[in-house]
Amino acid sequence: MTLPALMNAIVITQPGGPEVLQPAEVGVPVPGPGEVLIRVHAVGVNRPDCLQRAGHYAVPPDASPLPGLEVAGEIVACGEGAPRWRLGDRVVALTHGGGYAEFCRADARHCLPWPAGMNAEEAASLPETCFTVQYNLFTRAGLRAGETCLIHGGSSGIGTTAIQLAKAAGATVITTVGSEEKRVYCLGLGANHAINYREGDWAEGVKELTPKGVNVVLDMVAGPYVAKNLDLLAADGRCALIAFLKGPKAEVNFAPVLTKRLTITGSTLRPQSRDQKAAIAATVEESVWPLITSGRYRTSIYRTFALHEASAAHALMESSAHMGKIMLRVSG
Repeated sequence: MTLPALMNAIVITQPGGPEVLQPAEVGVPVPGPGEVLIRVHAVGVNRPDCLQRAGHYAVPPDASPLPGLEVAGEIVACGEGAPRWRLGDRVVALTHGGGYAEFCRADARHCLPWPAGMNAEEAASLPETCFTVQYNLFTRAGLRAGETCLIHGGSSGIGTTAIQLAKAAGATVITTVGSEEKRVYCLGLGANHAINYREGDWAEGVKELTPKGVNVVLDMVAGPYVAKNLDLLAADGRCALIAFLKGPKAEVNFAPVLTKRLTITGSTLRPQSRDQKAAIAATVEESVWPLITSGRYRTSIYRTFALHEASAAHALMESSAHMGKIMLRVSG
């Protein structure tokens, strides 16, 4: 296809609430060495997008200033050194920003094949959550078959992915949720137990289920949850921090870290190097894509908005009313 000079996109006009997201015409990016240009069909909405919009998530110097960290679409141009892909290939990609647009650049190594049978929204919902969960739950926290895993925020995009991947790995899954509807939803995804934190002390509920403690915690809440997580971990337990919905600071008694030989780890995707993200992509393709093909992993789309409705999508994300992924339809 002949590429236009300009494209429709969503820009952040200034730091602030969802209303600062506005449609605009911007230049179509040009893929550099090792990159591809994707005609975007759909893009996922994620918490880091909201943080960036609010001015709380710094954009790396080499990244697009446009929000959007995962897309599904068709390759329409290739830079030098991107031998795997051809024009017309349908891919999903972890992007370095820029997904809220008709065209988006991506490192060719951060692209994976668009799974057969999935529509654009389903395909675009995969990269951010699958990369994050695979890396933190398995590579960093080392979750293994037969272990017990506590996943906070089970009905979120990350949570729904973590429940399914942990179950597929042979782990027992406990998750925390904020409503009865979300509790039933997470049990339907395969969680063994789902605890509604609005109906009592979730930590006491976990203790009743696992007197010996859990082996791994995946925590996006942090703040007051950190101390409880460490208390709940069994000997040689691991706590993986991936976000700070209740703040990055916590008052913690570190004695259990010594006496129980605990490991506290954490990461976020965007600041990692291209090579690091390429290694994660390879692991995801090896470990997660077969689960998708075999039907052992299914996407969970809560609602899809048109690209120009990005502000409404952000408002929904920040309400935490959703169960599963929020998506933007761009084209296709």
